[in-house]
Amino acid sequence: MASNDELKEIASQLRQPEGTKGIEVADMMHETNIRMTLHSIDRLNIREHDNILELGHGNCGHLDYLLKQNEMLTYSGLEMSELMHSEARRINQVFTDRKQASFYLYDGLNMPFPDNMFDKVFTVNTIYFWTQPESLMLELYRVIKPGGMLNITFAQKSFMQQLPFVQYGFELYDEKKLAALAEKSPFKITASDTQTEMVKSKTGELVNRAFTTVTLMK
Repeated sequence: MASNDELKEIASQLRQPEGTKGIEVADMMHETNIRMTLHSIDRLNIREHDNILELGHGNCGHLDYLLKQNEMLTYSGLEMSELMHSEARRINQVFTDRKQASFYLYDGLNMPFPDNMFDKVFTVNTIYFWTQPESLMLELYRVIKPGGMLNITFAQKSFMQQLPFVQYGFELYDEKKLAALAEKSPFKITASDTQTEMVKSKTGELVNRAFTTVTLMK
């Protein structure tokens, strides 16, 4: 059984991977979260020429899949982790060279973009770490074009609260809590879809995970 210090380290690395261990954590997150990520992407209804933003892209091993969804897409990724920023650029150099993708660091709140820039925005497994969720929702609203879409994908509180490391810095959500957050912003929730899957937990066990993508419109 993991010690408190080990659980704290897992929680810290999941929030903001760093160092040699961070590379391993990023690879593991990509593997265990890929179905959630593809679910979020698939529900964006991506159209030709869409300008797409992702918050918390990790190593961004899914970018090839996203860019194949339609023609003439552009992607921007935001990360708090310098390690994930550099890993995503390394893995996706072919797309950055083609000017299809750009990666940026940010402080978890203030986005380096003008108003009404993005058609579609998505984020997977980051909401637990939002330190100012109401302010971040307003910032997301600012950078999305009128009529644009935001997908927030997260593992349900009923699943997450079973994991021993979530006591260290995780804020857990279900649809009701996310709806309450959305009500404090100008966004309107237009859809919510929940799936279940068997995954290996961060501590090694096979578990049944329920996750949800909530779609909001500007």
